[in-house]
Amino acid sequence: MHLKGALHVHSTCSDGELTIAEVVRVYEGLGFDFIALTDHDYLIRSNCYAAVQDLRTDMIIFTGVEMTVFERGYVHVNRIQGEREVLHIFNHPSELDLPFAKVKDRIMTVAERIPLDAVEITTKGFRTKEYETPEIPFHKVATDDAHTRLMCGRAWIEMDCMRDKDLIIRAVKAGDFWNCFTETHGF
Repeated sequence: MHLKGALHVHSTCSDGELTIAEVVRVYEGLGFDFIALTDHDYLIRSNCYAAVQDLRTDMIIFTGVEMTVFERGYVHVNRIQGEREVLHIFNHPSELDLPFAKVKDRIMTVAERIPLDAVEITTKGFRTKEYETPEIPFHKVATDDAHTRLMCGRAWIEMDCMRDKDLIIRAVKAGDFWNCFTETHGF
């Protein structure tokens, strides 16, 4: 089965502009099969993901958190929860505004503490090709890091996989997906 998904989405549970229900409607309208809600750890409202249970949707909704990890400053790592599997993605490395060698060092140092599975190759959905290098020994994922309606659907992954949270996570961990970018943003 062909699936399309977003692995980095924010809602009003932290600093996003859309409620969970609005986020789901937008991504459904864009033809997505799954999304991962990854609101910021230091802003997330207690029990706000309970709203996911009340939604009527065929879309798979992962819950997670964008963790703030302190490593010579701070970086962000998404922790996405399946039924049993967990996926960790180093987020938006280009936003560190550091030379490539220092960013790579941060990624590798964080990987000593957190079992990283992937690194984003986008910033707010825009492709950052400098991180699509084998020098960073993790799978590379495209995400839109959506905080607003306009940010939804800029970049995503696609895969051939069954509609199962743990199988989707395993596919990402194995690199069995491909990255996609919207053509309206010059990619």
